[in-house]
Amino acid sequence: MKFSRSSIILAALAPSVSAFTSQSVNNRATSLSMSESSTPFFSSSISDALDREVSYLPGKADSDFARKYGHLAGAQVRTVGEAFSQFSDMLGTPVNALYKGICTDLVGSLHLIVVNARFNKDPVFSLGLVAVLDLVLKNYPEQDTAKKIKTAMITSAGLDEAEIDAEAASLEAWAQGKTKDEIASALKGEGDSPLAAISNAAKADEYWMYSRFFGLGLVRLMDTVGVEQDMSVAYDCMEEWVGTCMGKPFYTACSDSDLYFKQKGKLDMMETMMKEIEIREKKRMADRLEEKAEMALKKAEKDVLMAEQIALEAEKEKQSA
Repeated sequence: MKFSRSSIILAALAPSVSAFTSQSVNNRATSLSMSESSTPFFSSSISDALDREVSYLPGKADSDFARKYGHLAGAQVRTVGEAFSQFSDMLGTPVNALYKGICTDLVGSLHLIVVNARFNKDPVFSLGLVAVLDLVLKNYPEQDTAKKIKTAMITSAGLDEAEIDAEAASLEAWAQGKTKDEIASALKGEGDSPLAAISNAAKADEYWMYSRFFGLGLVRLMDTVGVEQDMSVAYDCMEEWVGTCMGKPFYTACSDSDLYFKQKGKLDMMETMMKEIEIREKKRMADRLEEKAEMALKKAEKDVLMAEQIALEAEKEKQSA
């Protein structure tokens, strides 16, 4: 049998050509059918999936979170701007330029924590809030204004200042004389201390919310029980207390602890600078007073000499007469 040269060439090229041609219609249909069956979206008809999307209602999802917080769907929540307005109205005076930035940050962050549906105030949070405000405002130039800033900041967040102070003082008084290990035992939920009750409540709440001021409350407890106030030491202690003892994620708490010590260092530098400015101002004032005293002394001496000269001239006139 004779084959033409072109037939032989086509036969040789057939496999390579088929490698670059598209799959058959049947193969594509089979592949599409398999992908549809393995994709969750196609587990039911498209119309049912669309119906579910269209019929969705906020807070009505079939989940534990929705069942716990679904009743808050659509609730009116105060904005950060409204919190700032209330803070400014209550304060009634401008914040010192050196403190304006940090006060602005505190008002905003505190408001956003409190309006979160998962937020629950406890004495550790209160202790952290009081500790931060004491640290920030302890060297404020006008202490009367500093007290007003604290009151306005707490009230603008919808909290009661007297209650915050009482909870913080109570927890700190309990921690007096305790050791680091005793605090760790309480955070494990052992005993009937107020700190153990807080830890047990957090462990029992699947949606318990950590806040920056809770972490700083633990930093204040570290200081109270004699833990070295060093960034690395506090980091390790925070990891143990929050991660090991409470069984909660600790990275954010450790980060907040580091931020606290960094800000504390900046505030200490600012305190030193303000003291230097105060010393210079007092020196300038003393120099001005000294200059005024010298001028007054010279004037007095001049007046005495003038009086003596006048008396001498009067005596001469009297003798010549």
